[in-house]
Amino acid sequence: MQLSFSLGGARWKLYRRTTGTSWYSSFFLFLKKKALCPVAVQQMEAATVRLEEGMVLNCLCPWDGNLSMVSWTKVPDKDPVAIFHPEYGVVFSHHYRERIEFLRTTPMDGSISMRNVTHQDIGVYHCSVQTFPQGPWTRNIQVEDLDEPPEEDNSAESPTPEVIETDNNLTISCNHEHNGTIYQVILEKMPHGQPWGIIGVCKKVEGGLVGEDYSDRGRVSCADSLDVSLHLTGVVQEDGGFYRCTFSTDAGVRTTTVLLTVPPPGGFSLSVYMMYIYIGAGAAGLILLIAIIILAVKHRKKNRREEYRVKLHPSQRQPNYSVCPRMAKESGQIKNCPVYANLQTVRSHKTKRQLNNK
Repeated sequence: MQLSFSLGGARWKLYRRTTGTSWYSSFFLFLKKKALCPVAVQQMEAATVRLEEGMVLNCLCPWDGNLSMVSWTKVPDKDPVAIFHPEYGVVFSHHYRERIEFLRTTPMDGSISMRNVTHQDIGVYHCSVQTFPQGPWTRNIQVEDLDEPPEEDNSAESPTPEVIETDNNLTISCNHEHNGTIYQVILEKMPHGQPWGIIGVCKKVEGGLVGEDYSDRGRVSCADSLDVSLHLTGVVQEDGGFYRCTFSTDAGVRTTTVLLTVPPPGGFSLSVYMMYIYIGAGAAGLILLIAIIILAVKHRKKNRREEYRVKLHPSQRQPNYSVCPRMAKESGQIKNCPVYANLQTVRSHKTKRQLNNK
């Protein structure tokens, strides 16, 4: 089957096989390739839309003419979203199927509405309207969660460290321990050297609990109290990084952060890590003991030097006497027993004068 249409002033033909991919799958591929080619277009400034149920992304061409086609893509990856063709109808990407509707309020209107929205729908959407004879017209629309604060909470607590070996299971839990009503919890992950990315959302909508799980590695669970947890099975090194839970309450925004460390397999395990801690503590204690012993020895040597100096000083020395034994005294042999004594010689001033006169 052959399909032909106008695009950018040129005539394009697509062929549909009896089996295999449909024409719109081939056309999505064509659009993605064509987006890489520079095209002279008239573009207006980007608009901002709040993320909400039934949100409308306006794409109304400002001039009159013949509409050839409307295409929606999500940047920066140029992922196809939806296509409208006046002759062949509408086509939606698998992720947006049964969630997007073209409004078509005027012949040059390419606006769409989106339902069953999630935080995965946040981003920039590019609308391209192909017209004749004036050519294409484009518009960018930024979808944001405007309920979230633009700045991070400065009162956030310091990250809680977690260390786990590879191939083990782990549950990261975020519990709100403050008073107040919780409306929404956003679970984010920041791998080392990369920006934050949403991996789970828990919120209450019309009295019911809604959970959104975007995690590729784990499973996000939401409790009725809006406590959120991430279950990781067979932890790998890529699971390491920061995990942050942001609680939106009537009392403000509260943030809880966890730092998960996964040592490389075979190179550094938790048991080795604890062994290094014990060895370090023992080595520190041994060094302290050696320092105490060295100080004690130095202090003892210092005291001995002081005693030695006192002994050497003449004024501090005591006279040394050599007395005959008692047996010599009793036997009357004192004449044969000499007596020795070290006495200080003190000369009087009179003797000195006599010597000087001589």
